[in-house]
Amino acid sequence: MAVPSYVRRIARLLDVFEQLQAHPDGVALEQLARECGIKVAELREDLLAYYTADPAIWLGLSRRHVLEWSSPDLGPDDVDPREAVMVRLVDEPQDLGVDYLDAGELALVYTAAVAALDLAGPEHDEALAEAIDVIAETMFGPAEAVAPSSWRPPYLSDLQRASHERRKVRVVYSRQWETGVFERVVEPWRLVQTTVRGWEIDAGPVGRNGRLRTYLLSNVRSVKVLDETFTLPADADRLLAEQRETTTVRMQLPHAARWSLDEYAETSTVVADADESFSADLELLETVGWRVGLLMLAGGEETRVLEPPGLVSEGPALARRLLRHHTS
Repeated sequence: MAVPSYVRRIARLLDVFEQLQAHPDGVALEQLARECGIKVAELREDLLAYYTADPAIWLGLSRRHVLEWSSPDLGPDDVDPREAVMVRLVDEPQDLGVDYLDAGELALVYTAAVAALDLAGPEHDEALAEAIDVIAETMFGPAEAVAPSSWRPPYLSDLQRASHERRKVRVVYSRQWETGVFERVVEPWRLVQTTVRGWEIDAGPVGRNGRLRTYLLSNVRSVKVLDETFTLPADADRLLAEQRETTTVRMQLPHAARWSLDEYAETSTVVADADESFSADLELLETVGWRVGLLMLAGGEETRVLEPPGLVSEGPALARRLLRHHTS
């Protein structure tokens, strides 16, 4: 499984700022792309996202670095960043680096990086392990006191072992949006690492609706591996495939809500782009209506479901449900 893209984008953007710092008078995008090993189009996309996004939205990074775009034949007030050929970092050098991110931003970067390292293993990505140590030292103190790069999500090893040995587990689980905590014996058929939600467990037994259940590892409060074993049914591959099947939904969202695509959609393809909004085909897991509702809440009143029309009411319905939950 590939390292989550947003982890690489965070690391890549910090490298871009370091390169920009070395060019106080500005640098051509083509040259900057070569120095950073990035395609020009991807570099421009990342910088534009950083330049235009609200500081609290784009990948958890505060926009302290002000970017100045330019073109040789245009004045500074006439330059469209989407067409500029030069960029300059207008900032004091000391504003760069993890020491100047706040605790929430550091936590996001740290969590994302640890998720990537958990996939690759410290022995396969030493540079990432060293970066995690630096971030952890900034957050907690000397790295040797916390051994951050050896950290793994709680209960992951137990669940991986149970899945491999086909052993049932007793889990205590906090509901995502409903009140209460429940205890249940489950069969961990498969563990899946997602880009934003972290580890998930596709688990049996098969429900009355003929489907498996999926649990977020982040919501698991305790795990006990039992001696009792389970056997996968003959149609296990089909059931596991169905659990990860997606439905295509076309939505229109404001640009400020682009972050929500990574949060709630497995993949997205932009099909139209305007000044204030964009339209995209989103691949959504079940339950589709729930995820559409979350996207509509994230995008606000400017968000629209374009296809299929039967999902148009999911946003208001979810808002009412969450209001009842938080006022009960």
